Amino acid sequence: MTFNLQIEKLASHHERADFSCGIESLDRYLKNQAGQDARRNIAVVYVQLEDDEKTVAGYYSLSSASINTGEFPAEIAKKLPKYPRVPATLIGRLAVDRKHHGKGLGERLLLDGLSRSYENSSRIASIAVIVDADNEAAVSFYQRYGFEVLPDQPRRLFIQMTTVEKLYK
Repeated sequence: MTFNLQIEKLASHHERADFSCGIESLDRYLKNQAGQDARRNIAVVYVQLEDDEKTVAGYYSLSSASINTGEFPAEIAKKLPKYPRVPATLIGRLAVDRKHHGKGLGERLLLDGLSRSYENSSRIASIAVIVDADNEAAVSFYQRYGFEVLPDQPRRLFIQMTTVEKLYK
């Protein structure tokens, strides 16, 4: 099975009914909520399609967010302005259909999301990309790409936009 080269925004013609990543909440989101979130400007959902150009092989969502400056590790927080909250980008969900596990699609989706986040940070300020991992395997996945765990939230991770910038320059 091959994939289209382009990751694109979710559209009504994309086939989602058979999507199954193994985590029910992520499956349900794509099937029942993602389109509504996109229409309401809550999240932008991007999909990687199979070579048939309609079946979703994986997806992720991006949203604007903010984070309390005190949630960052002390060495980072002390360098931030004295604002109570700072802007961030949230990768709200990221999932790959089971039949595509182990093919590098999760990495492809994550790197695309980081690239879009960085690109948009020059238009809408964002100090970091944050994610909420569903389980320890997801925590490990994100840590392989430079994400750090927030001190008091073991499943919430972040990567500073300055680190993402280095990946793309």
